[in-house]
Amino acid sequence: MNQYAYYVLGIALMLELLALPIPGEVLMTYAGLLVFEGKINWILSIMTAGIGASIGMTISYWLGYKLGVPFFEKHGSKIHLGPEKLKKISIWFERYGNKLLIIAFYIPGFRHFTGYFSGVTRMPLRTYMVYAYTGAFIWTGTFISLGKILGPQWEQFHHSITRYLIIAGIVLAVILLVVYAFRRYKNQLYDATVLGLNKGVKTFHTLGRVKFLILVSVGVFLTLLIVMAGLVQDFLENEFVEFDALTSYIIHAIFDESWAVWMNGFAYLASFQILLTVVALSLVWIVVKGKDRMLEAGFLLFALIGGEIWDEGMRQLFHRSGPNNLLNTFPSEQTLNTIILLGMAVYIIVRHVRIAGARTAAFLFVLAVSFLVGISRIYFDIQYPSDVVAGYVFGGFWLSLNVVLLEIFRLLRKNKMS
Repeated sequence: MNQYAYYVLGIALMLELLALPIPGEVLMTYAGLLVFEGKINWILSIMTAGIGASIGMTISYWLGYKLGVPFFEKHGSKIHLGPEKLKKISIWFERYGNKLLIIAFYIPGFRHFTGYFSGVTRMPLRTYMVYAYTGAFIWTGTFISLGKILGPQWEQFHHSITRYLIIAGIVLAVILLVVYAFRRYKNQLYDATVLGLNKGVKTFHTLGRVKFLILVSVGVFLTLLIVMAGLVQDFLENEFVEFDALTSYIIHAIFDESWAVWMNGFAYLASFQILLTVVALSLVWIVVKGKDRMLEAGFLLFALIGGEIWDEGMRQLFHRSGPNNLLNTFPSEQTLNTIILLGMAVYIIVRHVRIAGARTAAFLFVLAVSFLVGISRIYFDIQYPSDVVAGYVFGGFWLSLNVVLLEIFRLLRKNKMS
């Protein structure tokens, strides 16, 4: 690597994506260290690695396309790709294919075969090239850039980074599968929900009792969630020591003192002045829109007040001291409130908007603002990264619960009126 870094990167990543046992992540993060030391160029190293990975993906696609299923059924066991495994992965890949090509690079043992299966399942070459090449450059850019950021701390943290990115890749893959399944079977899920609610109304005779049943279910859900949070506390305190150190180091390495003004602005996004203004605007929208006014306004206020109780309860439960001995920082109050208040207000505003892409844009907007707020908390050493992540998770639970309940009550009202 020290003498022939570009050649090693390009050739090694090409070979790894042909399913050969090459430690790609280690090579790329070490290349990032060489970038930090000024021995190689950052952009050129990413280009070289990305091109090498793309060539490997192209060759594996061509081999899968030309050799087809019969070859792998006969000889695949020699590279741990026997008929049974081939059949399982082929069925899975035909369903989800291009949607996971980008994420697959972060999952060892899976990225090595995506090219072959894309060829075997006859994925269109243009589609394959767009997703595979994009994923290759994002993947190589991520690890080389992380190596550059870590610099002298590379040896201490590169194993942790690899592990966290693998976990993140698996989580994203699961999320994409759930989203894909929901979109594909949305009508069936809707019909099943309506049928279940109608049975509930018939069983309990009155809508009020159905509401009571839903509220009891919510109480059980929240109780179990609190119990789960208590059981996970020890895990968080032990496991996230390394995560906090690594993430804090990366944030401070990326954002130096010149970012202080920007970070103050990001922190202000989580202030109650901003969040309550958004809530007020959404209430005005509810009144102007004139549809389900009481229901939506009630749930918006319930999310606001309940979210504050939820946040205070969680922080008192964990009672964790953050950086500089600040009390009760887990979960982060700012990220939790941003997710809940901004998310609920934006959801109510865009739910009835028929503009194409409005919901997706609103979702990305909430994520972006929440991310910037979280970065500011870490930058100023007000909270640990794990505090910030916990704020996202607990806030997301409360937000999703309120959205689900809102739609259930809306559906019940619609059924009653009809």
